[in-house]
Amino acid sequence: MIVRLGYVAMSMRVHNASPSKTMTATNFAKLEDRAAAIRKLERIAAENLHNTLRLLKHNKAHDIELYRCSSKLIPLWSHEMLQGWDPLSVLKDDFAELGAYAKENGMRLSFHPDHFTVLSTPRAEVLRNSQQDLSNHTAMLEAMGLDLSGKNNIHIGGTYGNKATAMKRFIEHFMELPDPIRLRMTLENDDKTFTALETLEACEKVGAPMVLDIHHHQVNHNGESAAELWPRILHTWNGQTKQASAEALPPKIHVSSPKNDKDIRSHADFIDASTLYDFLRSIASYTPNLDVMIEAKMKDEALFQLMEDICRLSGVARLTQASFEL
Repeated sequence: MIVRLGYVAMSMRVHNASPSKTMTATNFAKLEDRAAAIRKLERIAAENLHNTLRLLKHNKAHDIELYRCSSKLIPLWSHEMLQGWDPLSVLKDDFAELGAYAKENGMRLSFHPDHFTVLSTPRAEVLRNSQQDLSNHTAMLEAMGLDLSGKNNIHIGGTYGNKATAMKRFIEHFMELPDPIRLRMTLENDDKTFTALETLEACEKVGAPMVLDIHHHQVNHNGESAAELWPRILHTWNGQTKQASAEALPPKIHVSSPKNDKDIRSHADFIDASTLYDFLRSIASYTPNLDVMIEAKMKDEALFQLMEDICRLSGVARLTQASFEL
């Protein structure tokens, strides 16, 4: 099994390179000249894209081929005050440069829209906003020129007092999405509501790949182990090769560690290598490739530390600065 590691949005080593600079809606509303206010938003977005490119160059220097872009690249894009604004027409060259660099260097990029993007909602307004947010994320991936390997990952959402009804609503809303959005979706189990098994069942019904979050599964499960579910999860990634165009798209998982014994759901600064190692060993014999997204407070520093820790364990061989073979 060949395993690649990636991290989320920010680097602890590259200074002054935030890809998530923003403007609050309150400050935007204070600006009397709307055209000037929008130009300011576009300048902030251009800086975010420039910093993202800086991070990708940092990633290349350290052999990191897996990266989750910030969902805040374009500030306030989904806000009701900005209806009718088309930032991509201004930023198209910046997005194209970003995507070209990622493709040239074999990097797999993704987004994870925030927790306000929920398809299980019973509220029409929330659903419309969620659909618009997914449309915006999809448009950014398309502006980068990425094929369908560029994914948007979401949770199923809230239960609103009735889990079965919420799941049914989610499936209906998911299947109503336009193909360009739906074909870029992956679904992830969460730590409080929908378990890995329930999320897997949803993935099988809607035809979406599942991103298994090991940490979430540890704190919210139906009694089965992650390894028991993995053959079915792996099957949800079948067919992604054709969609992604060239080589097979490896399945992806998320890994994080509990902050402490009292706060088991929050993410720690670094990753406990032994938990990941045990899971990888249980699936290695029939999983040739796997991408692992690290969700840790220390971002790329956590990645580098995990590489050091896991490569000390039995049967692990370092391949690059950010990948190993088990």
